Amino acid sequence: MENLCFEEARRRILHENIERAGIGTLAEKTIHAVLKNYYAPDITHHEKKLAGFVADAYTGREIFEIQTRNFNTLRRKLNAFLPLCDVNIVYPVAHTKYLRYIDPLTGEITAPRKSPKHGSPYAVFPELYRIKPYLTDKNLHIHITLLDVEEYRFLDGWSKDKHKGASKIDSIPLALYGEITLNNIQDYSHLIPDNLPEQFTSKDFKTAAQINQPLANVSLNILYFVGAVNRVGKQKNLYVYEKTSRLPAAKN
Repeated sequence: MENLCFEEARRRILHENIERAGIGTLAEKTIHAVLKNYYAPDITHHEKKLAGFVADAYTGREIFEIQTRNFNTLRRKLNAFLPLCDVNIVYPVAHTKYLRYIDPLTGEITAPRKSPKHGSPYAVFPELYRIKPYLTDKNLHIHITLLDVEEYRFLDGWSKDKHKGASKIDSIPLALYGEITLNNIQDYSHLIPDNLPEQFTSKDFKTAAQINQPLANVSLNILYFVGAVNRVGKQKNLYVYEKTSRLPAAKN
């Protein structure tokens, strides 16, 4: 059902906007528009004024904010919105990416080339750090939306093939790969890799999650703040963690 709803939202935006205006000419980026229509299909709920701010979507019961980066800009909105109703922050992650380049002189578009990198749900943690004090609010819900996308760039980079440093134009969602929702400690605990030892450091977390060290550090900082892990000691200059064994009841 989720995939059918996503495809309907995707087709609507691609037909109404891109086919008429062309890639890179939209005021609202395509992923943002598709996700807004996916989570709030009724367009009369879009761009609603509430408590002195404009929400991406407000259904009368809950708010949806589509945010690809710079979560710090949400703080004032969260201060205003969270006392009123449920607030859903949607964070898209390109799970599989296909790169296409547009010649700025001829308009010719290259065939898609699959990127060897896969997007990780752990990418949300540096953004969550920017709104850390709000994460335990019962009205806040985080949606990590994993997408397969085509990313379009101008063929204007500094390398010989003009790929490196090329200007990004837009990303077009192809399919919904999956969704991870963070409502409570239990949900956050699902982002702790199963192959970790009972006690572990950030270095162990880095290896198990297949991410870099700075991202492992900030991930554990957030997991500790929300109560999904405990600090049980130190190993030289590193904290030693354990997964929280007894989790409180999930918030509604």
